[in-house]
Amino acid sequence: MSNAVTAGRRVLRGEFVQLRPLVVADAAVTLGWRQADRARFLNAGARTVEEQAGWIAARPESDHDFVIELTDGRPVGMVSLTAVDPVNRRAEPGRFLIGEETAVQGVPAAVEAMRLLYGLAFDELDLVRVCGIVAAENTRMVKWQKFLGMREEGRLRDHLFLGGRFQDAVCLGLLVADYRTTTLPRMNALIAAARSR
Repeated sequence: MSNAVTAGRRVLRGEFVQLRPLVVADAAVTLGWRQADRARFLNAGARTVEEQAGWIAARPESDHDFVIELTDGRPVGMVSLTAVDPVNRRAEPGRFLIGEETAVQGVPAAVEAMRLLYGLAFDELDLVRVCGIVAAENTRMVKWQKFLGMREEGRLRDHLFLGGRFQDAVCLGLLVADYRTTTLPRMNALIAAARSR
């Protein structure tokens, strides 16, 4: 994987996908993803393209908000690293969403996107921890994150108001040591398996 700089912002390149900075021109496509049923576990966001464009324009410089693209440039999802705390050396991965499921069939887009994001967090920003919350009813995401090495560190009762009702949030965390011994080898194995198909 290699990194490039476009208009002063970083593009993280992998074998199957690249992460490029989210820009205002992505408002329509990202709003469409956010309004789809598969985004039901994300916090409510913008309702119009204009609101989404305003949200994108207001993102702080300290956040790393990305569009996940296939290597041919097709946008297929988004992911972010936010709340970067260089003193306590931690951050929050989030806003992870594959918006174009059919475009990524047979492609390890989700795994490689997370590998690129974790590489940024642990190898480049020198963080020791990433942590965040997932809606408890998003059992698929909780299971996937645990498989990749995150550990459940607690539960916040009635923490999220989603789909017209409250639900718990599962707190998940990953330390740099677990990333190196568990997460990265598992991600590399999944990507290698996709490569051999």
